[in-house]
Amino acid sequence: MKFTLSWLKEHLDTQADATAVADALTRVGLEVEGVSNPADALAPFRVARVLTATRHPQADKLQLLSVDDGSGDPVQVVCGAPNARAGLVGIFGPPGAYVPGSDITLKVAAIRGVESRGMMCSLRELGLGDEHDGIAELTEDAPVGERYAAWAGLDDPLFDVSVTPNRQDCMGVRGIARDLAAAGLGRLKPLAEAYRVATLEPVPGDGPAPDVRTDDAEGCPAFYAQAVAGVANGASPDWMRRKLQAIGQKPISALVDITNFVSIDLGRPLHVYDRATLSGPLVARRARDGERVEALNGKTYALDPSMTVIADDAEVHDIAGIMGGAASGVSETTTDVLIECAYFDPDRIALAGQTLGLTSDARQRFERGVDPAFLDEGLAIATRLVLEHCGGRPSAITRAGEPPLAARTIAYDPARAATLGGVEVAEDEQRAILKRLGFVVDDGWRVTPPSWRRDVDGPADLVEEVVRMVGLDQVASVPLPRAEGVARPTATPAQRLERRARRTAAARGFHEAVTWSFVSEREAAAVGGGTCMLANPISEELKVMRPSLIPGLARAAQRNRDRGTGSARLFEIGRRYLVEAERPTLTLLIAGEAAPRDWRGGRARPADAYDAKAEAVALLAALGAPVDRLQLAGAGGPSWHPGRSGQLGLGPKTILATFGELHPATLAALDVAGPLVAAEIYLDAIPQKREASRSRASYAPPALQPVRRDFAFLVPVELAAERLVRAVAGADKSVIVDAQVFDLFTGAGVPEGHKSIAIEVLLQPADRSFDEAGLKAIADRVVAAAAKLGATLRG
Repeated sequence: MKFTLSWLKEHLDTQADATAVADALTRVGLEVEGVSNPADALAPFRVARVLTATRHPQADKLQLLSVDDGSGDPVQVVCGAPNARAGLVGIFGPPGAYVPGSDITLKVAAIRGVESRGMMCSLRELGLGDEHDGIAELTEDAPVGERYAAWAGLDDPLFDVSVTPNRQDCMGVRGIARDLAAAGLGRLKPLAEAYRVATLEPVPGDGPAPDVRTDDAEGCPAFYAQAVAGVANGASPDWMRRKLQAIGQKPISALVDITNFVSIDLGRPLHVYDRATLSGPLVARRARDGERVEALNGKTYALDPSMTVIADDAEVHDIAGIMGGAASGVSETTTDVLIECAYFDPDRIALAGQTLGLTSDARQRFERGVDPAFLDEGLAIATRLVLEHCGGRPSAITRAGEPPLAARTIAYDPARAATLGGVEVAEDEQRAILKRLGFVVDDGWRVTPPSWRRDVDGPADLVEEVVRMVGLDQVASVPLPRAEGVARPTATPAQRLERRARRTAAARGFHEAVTWSFVSEREAAAVGGGTCMLANPISEELKVMRPSLIPGLARAAQRNRDRGTGSARLFEIGRRYLVEAERPTLTLLIAGEAAPRDWRGGRARPADAYDAKAEAVALLAALGAPVDRLQLAGAGGPSWHPGRSGQLGLGPKTILATFGELHPATLAALDVAGPLVAAEIYLDAIPQKREASRSRASYAPPALQPVRRDFAFLVPVELAAERLVRAVAGADKSVIVDAQVFDLFTGAGVPEGHKSIAIEVLLQPADRSFDEAGLKAIADRVVAAAAKLGATLRG
């Protein structure tokens, strides 16, 4: 919501400057996103008069101007504007001035051999309009030497206020003025005084009332209209054009500008139809299947029965409460108009706008909820402005339907300002505050909100109103009470597990990423498909609750690689949204190299599925999972490379992690370059040990040295090394404390269909050292256990 200080003061009688207004807005809970003054950028520019204009000696289309800028001596300027002439009063920019519309800084320069010491400017060059036929021409009485911005009334601070969805009353300048007046910054002028009229009663007319009705009482409870015949739709008045331009709106014509002005000034959207384009009565109704309408933005929209439209006998003319149709829009040839002032259901407007992907100033106001009691006044103001600036003859008024005006009464206890709001406010002051905001308060503290505050529906809302007006900065910072002594830990086991996982991943060289919990349908399909769809997504790219964290991490890795990062090691802890539940998951991803090139190995080693597995096993071990019992449980699934992925679990029904290289089709769907390796660790699947005590036994090293023995087995090529290691480790659990593969070989000396797997076995004696007989017995048991899997000791 944008407005200027002078515009605000048309409703608020105050001497406050921009700083005081911004501070007050912040105190009452209206976030000021910015305060700027266009005069600051135009400070160097002055009103100047052209004294003489002669032809440039070296160019037929250039002139030499002698310019009086009020500094004393005339200034020489080379100018190519066709309207430059002696006696013209315009806008002069001296050397050093920045020209915002052209994005240049002026300097003394020779143009075709003649020195030029500044510039006579057009309005477009100053960023004040589109006129560029020549240099700007000011009135003859414009004071030479005065700052142009001050003379033109541009020295007017511009406020940009963020209005939350519940504050529909502040979607107009008057609503903001009402809040500031209630906070004590000034006096709210009566609306008739602000508009400099004696009355805001409906404008009487002598012609027949327009034929309008509402057939959709739910979507459009009230449809008021008044026609004006014989209008002349020229340019809007200068004061209105300046207001709209100051807030970034482009003036179009008097009729269009009037509706835009009333919408911003009073938060009351209107629409004006060219009656010559209408056929039959104008009706608010539900759209029909197959209907389409070309809107004023030039785009055509397909409608459905959930939407309210304004239509005649021939076609749809308006997407109700959102945007008018191009077919019935007014133009410079319009002579007869129909002014619409309607009330539309906020929820229906919001859903229609979301479905169509269409936003507008009208939608922003209607979906928040405009004042249902302001239809007559809004129509009267618009009609008066049309008559004043376009002429014409008004008709009688048609009032179709009834606006929802049911009053709500709230029982309020003034003591709640202190108990709930944290501020002590006297009862008389609370009553005065609520009355200044438009509330009705009876002697028993039964409060009736005004018609423009549909967001107030309980005592807590009334507390908020009181506290806002006193000032949110008056709410004291009070610490929460705490018990004496040392605070007891409050983290849950799941929270402690996530903390440990985060620390471990970071310690292993991964960088934490935080990505969106939403992905596109295409990305969700690439990782198994999403089942949780957003009803109101902020974009089509963020429509599905993620079934995996991989898409977000893959995009993050690609962004880093696009910016020159050779490799990326990322992890994220978040939720996967599945049909049965939200699943807490740690996902890690490695893009690029697992080890950089160096003088020892030469080439860099790209990351592969074994790197992902190693990281997954290390993290599972740190999280307390029984990694000695882990089993491979098949490939990772459709999203993973079938020959370079796997699952780790404690059995087929308890999968703790998935690891491997992503499938090329998955990479293509995510639009990222490969290869990428990743691992997903399912935190809620890790069995947790009972915590009988937070202490642990002290470490007691073995009294005897361990013994290592190596075994090389010939095994069928299809046998998984994990099965062989498990069999070897279980051959004699009393002394075998570890077994791991240290070599894999196929080639000369190895029979076809077989492979050689070398395993190192760690033996730990208990009470006495091993002798040769004991070691041979253990070796025999190891060989026998391997033989059960078809393995033979390699000679």
